Amino acid sequence: MNPEDSKVEVVRTGGCHDCGGRCPYKLHVREGRVVRMEPDGELRACVRGYAMRQRIYSSDWLTRPLKRIGRRGEGKFAEITWDEALDTAAHELKRVKESWGNGAILHVALGGGVGGIHCFAATQRLFNQFGGAVRMWGGPSAEAYVFASRATYGTLETGNAREDLENARMVILWGSNPVETIFGTNTSYQLIKAREAGARFICVDPRLTDSGAVFADQWVPIRPGTDVAMMLAMAFVMIRDDLHDARFVERCAVGFDQFESYVMGVEDGVPKTPEWAAARTGVAAPVIEKLAREYAVTKPAALITGFAPGRTERGEQFHRAAAILATLTGNVGRSGTATGGFDRVAGMPMHQPAYLPWGKNPLEAGASRMEGSLDIGRRNRHRVHWAKLWDCILEGVSGGYPSDIKLAYVVGANPLNQVQNVNKGIEALRKLESIIVHEQFMTPTAKFADLVLPVNSHWARDDILRPWYVGSYYICANKAIESLPETKSDFDIAVELASRLGIQDFSDKDAEGWRRHIVETEPDMRDHVRDYGEFRKEGLHRVRTEQPTISLKQQVDDPEKNPFRTPSGKIEIYALRIAELDDPKVPAIPKYADPEEGPSSALARNYPLQLITYHSRTRAHSVFGNVSWLKDLEPQALWLSAEDARARGIADGKSVSVFNDRGRIIVPAKVTERILPGVVALGEGAWYTPDEDGVDKGGCPNVLTNDQYSPGGAFVSNSCLVQVEKA
Repeated sequence: MNPEDSKVEVVRTGGCHDCGGRCPYKLHVREGRVVRMEPDGELRACVRGYAMRQRIYSSDWLTRPLKRIGRRGEGKFAEITWDEALDTAAHELKRVKESWGNGAILHVALGGGVGGIHCFAATQRLFNQFGGAVRMWGGPSAEAYVFASRATYGTLETGNAREDLENARMVILWGSNPVETIFGTNTSYQLIKAREAGARFICVDPRLTDSGAVFADQWVPIRPGTDVAMMLAMAFVMIRDDLHDARFVERCAVGFDQFESYVMGVEDGVPKTPEWAAARTGVAAPVIEKLAREYAVTKPAALITGFAPGRTERGEQFHRAAAILATLTGNVGRSGTATGGFDRVAGMPMHQPAYLPWGKNPLEAGASRMEGSLDIGRRNRHRVHWAKLWDCILEGVSGGYPSDIKLAYVVGANPLNQVQNVNKGIEALRKLESIIVHEQFMTPTAKFADLVLPVNSHWARDDILRPWYVGSYYICANKAIESLPETKSDFDIAVELASRLGIQDFSDKDAEGWRRHIVETEPDMRDHVRDYGEFRKEGLHRVRTEQPTISLKQQVDDPEKNPFRTPSGKIEIYALRIAELDDPKVPAIPKYADPEEGPSSALARNYPLQLITYHSRTRAHSVFGNVSWLKDLEPQALWLSAEDARARGIADGKSVSVFNDRGRIIVPAKVTERILPGVVALGEGAWYTPDEDGVDKGGCPNVLTNDQYSPGGAFVSNSCLVQVEKA
């Protein structure tokens, strides 16, 4: 160590936002300030991780509690003391409870801060002890994926360890973009190893993503929302030409006969041929036929599906069809494969942290949430789907929602920016009596708050983290710096509110005590991390296995002794749990229907372009949306094909107006050959920044997206029609 570095302390911690990596790293701290970041071994952060330092030391960080003094949404606030802020928050919670009951309180919480202690778990614990609050259901990222995997495989543990990818002979990235979304730290490295080992790569996506540009031998552009049609046509080719693995299907699956009847046209008189699919998908029939043959005969093959095609009007059908293609080809439970199901690796840490225990919500007493159920939200009348957040507030009991909401308490979330239909959201937020927000910056949602409580950074607290479900490690996030003056953690805010609300037993431990308690008692951690002291010192615990984990291997090797966790004990091509729902919009075998908001709908006459939203490599949802380094690296712009740009007289880099009946944004155009004509794309997470006329200049796509959800509970943000003109 150099003499000038003699006072540098190295602190082990990690990323703490809803990013696909959640990477561990080391912080070099001199005189209380982080001066350098470095990776922890081979687990390397991306540009978001290394931009964290600019975010942490931003001059825009909120450092005093704020009370609204202007019109709601105007962004005018006055600084107040913490005592006044907490007293005000407690008074509002008591007032609403006494006047309207706990059902008038809405707890709006997401993954903006995803520690195990300093996060929404603290406020959920608080509300449960206070008598309850209305909660949300329907994961914005992957609800369709979850629905389909439970229906088909009976579990979410269907993924192989990333280290196994190098054994694949063929990799299909279908709506998957791991280079930019970092779907598991080091996934790109493992894909590189697969390519070096000779695997052929296919990218099926409306855009030629960076992943496609780096890896793919072939790009297959496809119209959004039509993926199921192409998958059914691939199944048609396999069945017609006897290319499917009939022995595997007979031994490990049920429902093939019903599926065959539909695909071959016996059921409805419409064979799902490549030509039939070509008319819907825009993918030429010979391309579909060739890919079907390649996938059927190349062993082993990994069909890696992203979340985005599932965020459509019938998104669960995409994930169901992908799982069935993997089943037809026997690419389940074997090395070098991917199942098309939810990608959690069996026995590995789950993607969410081991949370501070929050107990049960009294409002949900008697509600059923059975393991493996496909109707979690439907059974619980005190849950509201995220896509219906605004309707819930606007319509209340008269609209069939649990209650009339009076107060929204927002933690780790930026819903005005991240939930569909921003303009409806503005109307809803203005109707509420009170809005209390935990926040680090003046986000679009915070501007609508009556009270903003400033939250410290994750570098300023001890916590515990786990990566997404493909990561095989735990992070002991150690405090590296002091909190900015007048900022507190979510946990500390909850502790102080609890005393003001008359809750005496909120917590008998400080944050460090809870961290030790979680590590030593939570089963998933207790079974792996045996020495808390060593874990805290090293900051990282890797889960080591002799060989890469192959999920579902035992079930495939001997389905009689190790049945799948489905009603039949086998992979369900015809899903019995879906059949029990008796919902014609959710068939028990995957079927295709044209999107209601798609190119064949009447709406397309006015709005002929399909908008898709993607995860930017420079943001974790809306987190990092105000970091100048990252904004300079990838400015927000609308991807537009050269063909569509010429037809509209639009030049690259010039401002365009993107609009539909829900709203309008103005954003620069990125004219490119890397997107299918008829489709435009915009990265999600850019901050809503309206002008005096309410036109967004920040490039927030949720100004345009539809606030509906699919029959399986998925956001439908990628079923969206727009028009684009020169601004």
